[in-house]
Amino acid sequence: MTTRNRILLALVGVVVLAATAVVYTGLVRARNRDGAAAATDDVTLTGPRFLFRSTADAERGHLATVAADDPGGARAVSNVVCNRVYAAGGTGLCLRPESGLTTYQLVVFDAALSVKQEIPLVGLPNRARVSPSGQRVDWTVFVTGDSYNGGKFSTRAGMLDTASGALEGTLEDFAVTVDGKPYQAADLNFWGITFAQDENRFFATMSTGNHRYLVEGDVSARTVRTVRDNVECPSLSPDGKRIAFKSAVDGDPAKGWRLSVLDPASGAVTPLAEERSVDDQPAWLDARTVAYGIPRDGGHSDVWAVPADGSGTPRLLIPEAESPAALEPPR
Repeated sequence: MTTRNRILLALVGVVVLAATAVVYTGLVRARNRDGAAAATDDVTLTGPRFLFRSTADAERGHLATVAADDPGGARAVSNVVCNRVYAAGGTGLCLRPESGLTTYQLVVFDAALSVKQEIPLVGLPNRARVSPSGQRVDWTVFVTGDSYNGGKFSTRAGMLDTASGALEGTLEDFAVTVDGKPYQAADLNFWGITFAQDENRFFATMSTGNHRYLVEGDVSARTVRTVRDNVECPSLSPDGKRIAFKSAVDGDPAKGWRLSVLDPASGAVTPLAEERSVDDQPAWLDARTVAYGIPRDGGHSDVWAVPADGSGTPRLLIPEAESPAALEPPR
């Protein structure tokens, strides 16, 4: 299926998504009217701080930061509302509802939260990442309308070059290799991109049939190849040698997801000490620590952290928060 046809089908799917979107957007705006936190002058994408999306009632959805050495302490809250956020290299990414509409948009910020670019999104925001230098941003949305999928949600994963402002297409346009052989299928879905330091190499999840593969990609060559099965939402470590990820328990998403760390060179997998189901793309806070969101009732969530070597126990890092990112290069 061509990109043009996928986009046309996705546009049809927006009609279905609109009902969900308007409910969510209405809830966010209602909460904002009831006492959203005012913008503060000290909200910037500079460290040593953690960026996150607040889930506290008075600031629901607002982009916020907190000191890395006191993550449970006072937070700086902006007036920017997002569904997902991330930042690296002085570049911020926000997936948010469009003002007055039931659709969404991708917004790229500079370190001072000044808008650099806005792009309409077809679908419901799901994942957001920024490459280490800030040169590229990537995102995943849920869409409907793919004929093979019977009206259920599918995904689209796209990239943007922040230097040129050029869209680099979706991963569905890349040439795929499965187990060393060229592969084509109508049911290809991609999500959860994470970039290496060179900005060209990346990892992501690819699903087809009953498999959810970890794939390694090359932006310049526009290729992806499978690396390992049952790996979702990868996150490359600061040294580029390990990948934090979630995997379906016993290969069955209905049983939940377990966080682990993969050493691609040896193939060794280290289960992390977090034994609760984590349906999130983990984020590296430094070379030793992985963070992730755990939802609670009523749309609330907390960010937890756990050692990346499988030791220790999970600890509450930032209450009333999700979608975390470290705002200085992790070491």
